[in-house]
Amino acid sequence: MLLPELAEKIVREVRKLIDEEIIVVDTNGVIIASTSLDRAGTFHEGALIAVEKKRKLVISEKDTARLKGVKAGINLPIFFQQEVIGVIGITGDPVLVTPFAEIIRKMTELFISENYYAEQFDWHLRAMETFVLEWIQAREITTTLQERARMLAVDLEQARTAVIVEFIGIEPLTRDVWAAIFQTLSKNIYDVAARSGNERVIWLTGLHHKEIVKNHLEQFLYFLKTNFGITAIAGVGQEYNAQEILRSYEQAERALKIASQKGSVVFDEELTLEMISGELKPEIKTEFIGRTIGPILPQKELLETIRELFIQNHSLKKTAESLHIHINTLHYRLKKVEELTKLNPGRIHDLLCLYMAVMFLEE
Repeated sequence: MLLPELAEKIVREVRKLIDEEIIVVDTNGVIIASTSLDRAGTFHEGALIAVEKKRKLVISEKDTARLKGVKAGINLPIFFQQEVIGVIGITGDPVLVTPFAEIIRKMTELFISENYYAEQFDWHLRAMETFVLEWIQAREITTTLQERARMLAVDLEQARTAVIVEFIGIEPLTRDVWAAIFQTLSKNIYDVAARSGNERVIWLTGLHHKEIVKNHLEQFLYFLKTNFGITAIAGVGQEYNAQEILRSYEQAERALKIASQKGSVVFDEELTLEMISGELKPEIKTEFIGRTIGPILPQKELLETIRELFIQNHSLKKTAESLHIHINTLHYRLKKVEELTKLNPGRIHDLLCLYMAVMFLEE
């Protein structure tokens, strides 16, 4: 069925090519869009004949006297999926407008086809987004969820790994970019990809090996950067069956938080201390920072020294070299840290406290 909104778009597009009166008529012979507003909603007998005979109809000046609601010109049936869905009419001297007619019909049919597939893509995008969010939140795989999975060709018997890809600082993406994204993430028959807002994609992949998932993700992030200039990060959960996919999704969220600090791709299974820090409330972390390295926060030199000590894996020699200071200066600074914080970098407990405080501070 040809809707008035689409018919009006067709009229606007065709008018860019030819400076003649254009009408679009439905299969009942009613004009649903026209460059002349007074003709909209009126009956066009010539268009109805074109619909019934499924071929173009040339209308001469003589024909205008016997056919209702017509003007001289040409009427062409519009085909979609081998069915007539309407008629496009061009008013004017048939000799002058006929050379443009077939091109305009083909352009109209292409426009309708593109619009149809765009609407199908948008519908599938919304349907998959709703389905994935309901699946993640479901406590059990219900009959309704199974039925929707079948409609979307999703196999719920397959174990999957949840991946969250987040785009950094982007404008709203176009339909074409989204299409390219989902085409890239759906090469495996068991992969399920869905949008989550305009900045995230949830990818539930049936790929079973970490290295394969990692390679696929790295290629995907490279694809985004080189083709669309999009910088992205990713958090990866662990593999679970359909009923426990929420656990994988929560792990992916936790890994994504770390990826936002480190960049690129982070797997939840690689996290250790970060597992604990991810569960702590921001106010707890702030209080912990105050209780530990709070006294040296104003002292950028001491704070940088502690940070570099951890970067250099507690090697005093490498830390001194990296900071371009004498080893004795480093000892002096660490002694100063101990005096102010009451934490000795030489003791395991105190060192761990300092490390976690620095980690929270970087967050």
